[in-house]
Amino acid sequence: MKLSSPLSATHDAEPSGVSHKALSLCRSALRALEFATPVLDLGMRIVIGLVFFQSGLTKIASWSSTLALFQGEYSVPLLPPVLAAYLGTAAELGFPIFLVLGLGSRFAAFGLFIFNIIAVISYPGLGEVGLRDHQYWGLFLLVTLLHGPGKLSLDYLISRWLGHAPSRP
Repeated sequence: MKLSSPLSATHDAEPSGVSHKALSLCRSALRALEFATPVLDLGMRIVIGLVFFQSGLTKIASWSSTLALFQGEYSVPLLPPVLAAYLGTAAELGFPIFLVLGLGSRFAAFGLFIFNIIAVISYPGLGEVGLRDHQYWGLFLLVTLLHGPGKLSLDYLISRWLGHAPSRP
């Protein structure tokens, strides 16, 4: 004689008024979303990585202009302008590479998140559109920081290799 708990009986039964076909459709939609999640994670990392990396490339393309901006336009707190220029450019060129590869992703996302906040604080002439862009970038970086880089990342592969990640698809 098989005993079942009241919870398993209600879980196995169809909810009243819901057809088997509707439940099957919902399950298929959830599987599709689970499949799309790693692609979305990677897409967010690529978009954010490109934004910051391209900004870094602009800075090194005209280093004298970059130094002038940091000395006259940007007011980075607590740092001399030349040091701020070097550190900011290094952050914009280094962290995005790690973010896109998914290697040390949370560290890279945290670094860019802090850099993003400093950029907003340091540039008083940012404007409404620029501020909104930085808010979106900050939100995307927070997703990676809190959720992780996802399955399409070197972090995930290394974690699986070390036996720390779930092996489920």
